[in-house]
Formats: sequence, structure tokens, C-alpha cells
Amino acid sequence: MSLFIGTVGVLLILIGLWDVFETIVLPRRVTRRVRLTRLFYRSTWKPWRTLANLITKKKRRESFLGIYGPLSLLMLLTVWALTVVLGFALVHLSLGSNIGHITEHSGFFTDLYYSGTTFFTLGLGDIAPVGSAARAITVIEASIGFGMLALVIGYLPILYQAFSRREVNISMMDARAGTPPTAMELLRRHQQANSMASLDEWLRDWEMWAADLMESHLSYPVLCFFRSQHDNQSWLAALSAVLDACSLVMVGIDGLPKWQAQLTFKMARHALVDISQIFNTSPLKHDGERLTNQDFEFLRSQLQADGVVLNTDSGDERTLEELRAMYEPYTKVLSHYLMMPLPDWLPKGRASDNWQTSAWEVTAPAPDKPFEKCLLKQRPARPALQAKPALTKEN
Repeated sequence: MSLFIGTVGVLLILIGLWDVFETIVLPRRVTRRVRLTRLFYRSTWKPWRTLANLITKKKRRESFLGIYGPLSLLMLLTVWALTVVLGFALVHLSLGSNIGHITEHSGFFTDLYYSGTTFFTLGLGDIAPVGSAARAITVIEASIGFGMLALVIGYLPILYQAFSRREVNISMMDARAGTPPTAMELLRRHQQANSMASLDEWLRDWEMWAADLMESHLSYPVLCFFRSQHDNQSWLAALSAVLDACSLVMVGIDGLPKWQAQLTFKMARHALVDISQIFNTSPLKHDGERLTNQDFEFLRSQLQADGVVLNTDSGDERTLEELRAMYEPYTKVLSHYLMMPLPDWLPKGRASDNWQTSAWEVTAPAPDKPFEKCLLKQRPARPALQAKPALTKEN
């Protein structure tokens, strides 16, 4: 019986330490399905999503979902510590509970208390190990506890640095592609500012962003649950909008080269597919609902009215459909799993950018302000987005 208890204790210690190593130290995606961290997130995220669905107000629901990422990180650290502490307590128990005063006999709860004080290096001194084996285990546990504390101290800053790097480009997309971001609005604003030539450089920056997103989120999957600080923004929505924009450029836009769009598309899709494998989420069937044929013709006419001319060669619509089928099934399943809404292809007519809103202003800033006057002088007034024609029997 003592051998069995000791074996269970050693297994708990190894499971906890190996999971810490894979999660914090190992810089690659772990494909093994049975993991302590994976079991933890699967058993906690589903109930959290269920509770979030009960909240009717969107802002409150987003705030509730935003708590999960940081809170789950703290809970995971607690699970690791409890696993190791329990494992060492079982090892002490298997050795005969040689813990306590010289003349006293201790039990499991005394072993558990002593293991906790040793792991967290409290050094209270009210009880002490008896015998060489118990003393050796005490030294080992104290070393492990000190090492895990050091890893956690170094882990948190790296995690939040990666989160900050991710959010910088997402915040910058607000003024370029609207809120929520759309490929159509991105092209319109660049054309109206006579800055279509800079779109190639913008796509190059997002190629680097996608590469950094993939490496950081594969190494630290908990970042996928960290939500953006602003409304109608998320890393998934930004990635989807970039892929949409790359698809339009790859289909063909007069005056724009396709090479950089192809590179950004490949990198962004690579990141999307690899991240979806973290949660073992199979891609959904591509149904084309985000952009129907009628929506595409409306998008083409709106862009052409702004001076952005899409190619009209035969087969272009099929090419766009094939490109969308390469990534939309993954964005859709991740959107459902993480509860992060995807942006539409067509921007909302009365949507305001995040920079135009605040808690003290009900409406967007008036154009008579100096900053807005400067913007209006630099580019022509944007025509209002026409209403999409209603679908009739003739259509």
C-alpha cells in the first residue's frame, strides 16, 4: 500500500512539473491530447461560455468573457502548485509520515500542511522532517517551489508583452479599416487618401504581425482567450479582415501588385490553421454566407465608385470563392468557440470608429474641429454608402 501511495505521489509531481515545462518553457505547440493544462481549459471554458450566453447585454457579456483569460491563468498556476504539493504529501505519507516533533506521530493532513509550507518556502519551523529520506524530499520540494516561483515571475511579463504587441496593430487598424474592420473600408480609405501605394507596406507589416501572432499564441495558448480592450475589436476579427483584403488584392485590383498580398495571405492562413489546432476545432463547411454573389457585386460597385477597380475577368469570382474557402471555415469555427464575432465584408452604414467615441460624447466629433478640417482638406469627402438593393424575384 505504501508503495502504491508513493507511486501516485511521484506521478502527480511528474505530471505537474512536466505540464509546467510544456506550458512555460517549451517553445512549441504540444500535440499530445492528454495534458493537465488542456483538461483544465476544456473543463472551465465551456461552463464559462454557458454563463456568458445567459448575459443579454453585449458589453457586460464581453466584460465577463474578458475576465476569463487572466483569471484562468491564475487558476492554472494554482492547479500546478496544488498538484505538486499533493504529490509530495503522498510521498511523505508513503514513507511513514516522518514529519513532526521527535516524539509526535503525524498523519496525512500534517504531511499536506508541511508539503505546502515547504513548497512555498515559508519556513515556519513548527514541524520538521524526521529521518534522512524526509529531509532529502524536503530539500527537493523547496528547490522545486523556488524554481516554479522564478518561472512564474519571468512568465507573466513575457505573456503580457506578447499581448501588447498583438494589440498595437489591432488598435492602428481602427482608423484604417473602420470598427469593426472590413476589407472594403480599408481599400476605400486608402484610395480616398491617395495612399494605395502604401497598402503594400501595410500588408508587409501584417505579415510580420501574423508571424508573431502564430509564434506567441502557439507557445502561450492562453493568449487566445485574452480579449482586446476596445469594443468591436479582436485578434480574430483583425486576422479575418486582413485575409479578406489579401483575397481582393490577389483577385486583382488595378494598380496594385499581388506579391505582398500573397505572402501575407499565406502567413495569416498559416497562423489561423495552427491556432485552430490548439483547441482541436475542426474547420466548418464553407457556405459562403459572409459574402454572397449579390453582396460581391454590391461591393464591386461601391469600390468602383470610390476609384478602386476590381478585375472583371472571367473566373475572378470563382478565384475569390476558392481563396475564401481556404480560411473562412477556420475563422468561423474559432469565432464560435471563442465567442469572438467576425466582421462582415461590407461595413455598417452608420458605424463609428473607436477613436470617434468616448464616454463623455454621445456623437462623433463634428467636422468643424481643426483636426477634422485638416482631414477633409487632404482627401475628398467620402460618398455615403448606398443601400444594398433588395433581393427580388427578378434578381
